[in-house]
Amino acid sequence: MRNFEWMRSYSSPFKLLVPKFYIGRVAIGTPYFFPRRWIINKEKPGYKKPIPKLIGFDFVSLGWKTKFDQYRHEWNPVWSFVFFGWQIAITFVPPHDSHYWECWLYYYYDTDKSKSTKERLEQARKEYPCTWTTYSSEKKAIEVCYWDKILKKNR
Repeated sequence: MRNFEWMRSYSSPFKLLVPKFYIGRVAIGTPYFFPRRWIINKEKPGYKKPIPKLIGFDFVSLGWKTKFDQYRHEWNPVWSFVFFGWQIAITFVPPHDSHYWECWLYYYYDTDKSKSTKERLEQARKEYPCTWTTYSSEKKAIEVCYWDKILKKNR
């Protein structure tokens, strides 16, 4: 069930994910490669080799890692169905892609679940600010707080 933990974002104070549909020739990776299955390699005993999947489902979880004690987004969740070289894929895309997932992961794993949602958000915003500074062409600093962009309006 850990593969579906990202679905808890739908019942969180974060904006909803938008499903992005793809129908066509196999083109969406799951996550890095096209859908495949592994078979025993007769030329190298003890090894397996990949072959393209003809028919099948893939449920790809949210891809993330920790680096320097911070969360890093790797890839979005994908549900894929392959049928003889054709693919139907649903990618769950959040607003402000990597910032959304990094903030959600911090909120989900590192805040005190015994507190209210409001208290958890206050804790997350304090401990994981997610504020970035960019510079305009006039070399003017523009500070952006992604918490304001990824939370639902009533939070």
